[in-house]
Amino acid sequence: MMTEEQTTQSANPLFQQVEAALDTLRPYLMADGGSVRLLDITDEMVVELELLGACETCPMSTMTLRAGIEQVVKRSVPEISRVEAVSSNG
Repeated sequence: MMTEEQTTQSANPLFQQVEAALDTLRPYLMADGGSVRLLDITDEMVVELELLGACETCPMSTMTLRAGIEQVVKRSVPEISRVEAVSSNG
């Protein structure tokens, strides 16, 4: 069941654009046993993601985040200033 905050976020066009950009990357991440979850877009236009599966512990995750995920998201949604990996627990 979605929380009220998740429902509000998913109705946000910017949130939907970032999700669409991430959807283009997910098959590649899944091929290596990983994925990402969009947690938030801050007022400063920072996308906060949670790395999932193999991406959580992969030594290449920082490079994947900067050279892959961040570039695709910023190209698709120019309003975004940066992409950060955060823990959904913290």
